[in-house]
Amino acid sequence: MISVVIPVLNEGATIRQVIKTIRKTSRPIEIIVVDDNSTDNTVEEAMKDKVRVITSSQRGKGISMREGMMAAKHDIIMYVDGDILTYPDGLVELLTDDIVNDEADFVKSFFERQAGRVTQLVAKPLLSILFPGLANFQQPLSGMIAARKSLLQKVHFENDYGVDIGLLIDVYQQNARIKEVNIGRLENAMQTWEQLSKMSREVSRTILRKAESIPLQNLETLGNINIIREQMEYSILESIDKLEKMVIFNLDEAVFTQNYLYLAAAAFDQEEPLIQILQHYSDPVSILERSAALFQGRNLAELLEVADNIPYTPDIRHVIRELKKRGYVCGFITDGFECVAQHMKNKLGADFAFANRLHLIHSVATGELTIPEYFLETEGNRLTYDKSNILKYISEKYHIPSQNIIYVGNGESDRAMLQEAGIGVAYHPQFVEVESLADKVIEDPCMAPLLDIAQASPEKQGKRWPTKRQVRNIGLGSLAVVATAGLLYLAARQVRKAMAPAEEVV
Repeated sequence: MISVVIPVLNEGATIRQVIKTIRKTSRPIEIIVVDDNSTDNTVEEAMKDKVRVITSSQRGKGISMREGMMAAKHDIIMYVDGDILTYPDGLVELLTDDIVNDEADFVKSFFERQAGRVTQLVAKPLLSILFPGLANFQQPLSGMIAARKSLLQKVHFENDYGVDIGLLIDVYQQNARIKEVNIGRLENAMQTWEQLSKMSREVSRTILRKAESIPLQNLETLGNINIIREQMEYSILESIDKLEKMVIFNLDEAVFTQNYLYLAAAAFDQEEPLIQILQHYSDPVSILERSAALFQGRNLAELLEVADNIPYTPDIRHVIRELKKRGYVCGFITDGFECVAQHMKNKLGADFAFANRLHLIHSVATGELTIPEYFLETEGNRLTYDKSNILKYISEKYHIPSQNIIYVGNGESDRAMLQEAGIGVAYHPQFVEVESLADKVIEDPCMAPLLDIAQASPEKQGKRWPTKRQVRNIGLGSLAVVATAGLLYLAARQVRKAMAPAEEVV
């Protein structure tokens, strides 16, 4: 009997078709869907087909795969992705026959597809240098695999895009019998530049970490790895430069260093009423509307003077200017007042600002506030305040997909946007959970590290890169996708080990 494990994340639209295809087999099987804490109807859809559904203890494909293995009742385990609608009939037999017949311990699939840039331009070149015994595998990153449970219990499941290559390397080092089988042509959604970037980074890191025990032969090998790194970086930066892309800053958390509402209340002797509002109300709409009433009669000049006296991130103007040179649209969002947000937008050179509208008549605040629809969400029969809705609104307004948006924030209200944006950047995060949800974390007091995340093309950076001829000389054939800082770091460690006296090697 065979256990089929399907790790899923927000695949409600495809999971039932995948289950239907898997069931087209003559073998007795159990199907285990491991949900990676989906936010759509994936679990509901899977349960309609009466399969076993478990929820992963932590988000990440590797953990879902490992926990699916733990839940499996049978000795042969097969993994498939939950978002592919073109699996062939007989997929179970294709992946498991060689194990059932005791001709292999681990089966890796290969297939035709629209593109496989990370495989061809990142994984294979590194494998050819560090694990030449695996260089002939057509698709070392394929996630459709099968193995004996006893073998999987001995290997490590990486919890990122490196999981599939990591398993292949581990079973190879266990001297397992590995076979690659053709499962036909598959079609799935093309990945965004950020997904490709992240995949390349994590695949490279996994291969290099697995190779730490392998001594580098000479400095030429180190040089070849360096060329791969630089060519990967060149290609992804070249691609990014052609995209429509955006950076959104949370004005309250990533630009201002102090809270505008508190400072304005203090400046206008409304500090105690504001404290009372915050103590008695938890609903954001009630807090915003009652807080706005505190500023009735204050003119625009007074409101903006408070903003001008708030220190802001020291290099934010320079960073915005550099981002715009690199082709990024830059803007602010805030729970505060639109008049203040627009003032800061103009002052710091941003392109847009979205905020709540404090009513002004003849430049004097009436005490009334309008919350725009892009901050509201219908929940039952009432509207609730949800700042994260702005991401979809801005994406549609500027015709820039959310995958091409970098969001910079640090508070609890930023959690959804840090996850939904192409890159979520936590700037001095206030909560551990926020830090864990972000793709990048900036601890520096300045915003300059953001420029390393939102990089420019090599030409705009003024860098000189290896030529295609150099790449051909080490058998790569074409440019790769993205860099990983770990390449030089791990390779340098190997050189230090080789050159250090024996008693100094730790």
